[in-house]
Amino acid sequence: MRPLTQADAEPLARAYVRNRDHLRPWEPERPEDFFTPAGQAARVGDRLREQREGRVLALVLAGAGRIVGTMTLANIVMGPFRSTDLGYWVDAEHNGRGLATKAVELVCELAGEHLGLHRIQASTLVGNLASQRVLGKAGFTPIGMAPTYLHIDGAWRDCLLFQRILNDRRPPL
Repeated sequence: MRPLTQADAEPLARAYVRNRDHLRPWEPERPEDFFTPAGQAARVGDRLREQREGRVLALVLAGAGRIVGTMTLANIVMGPFRSTDLGYWVDAEHNGRGLATKAVELVCELAGEHLGLHRIQASTLVGNLASQRVLGKAGFTPIGMAPTYLHIDGAWRDCLLFQRILNDRRPPL
């Protein structure tokens, strides 16, 4: 796992093309240019700008010369809230091997120890049992259900919400 760079645009495009059918049930509808190097270059540029602004932390899972997943902390809020939203995906060829769980655990450590966050929230579609298992193994607890929470694969979908409390340190004054 490493930080996203602009050089990742082409490998990301290949990863998304390779995993298009695998990710379709769990992701928003994507325009065709999303799956191209140019589309990913624009997206990576946006993520890197948001990262410089302190609102996002974007990471890639890379191995064997290719990208096999991403981890994103989005909507980072400091102050008394000190919270973020976690999003992730892992290449279909790497599912069921513990990669997602290990990556989520590492992102939680990074968020708590290096970013000074208190809490991470994640959501899964109600039927995404694999992702729910990952979150459970990584120390997340369920906190509720959000009806019609995300527009995924062409429709508004119900999601289960999870959180992990990272620490109980006082925020800096």
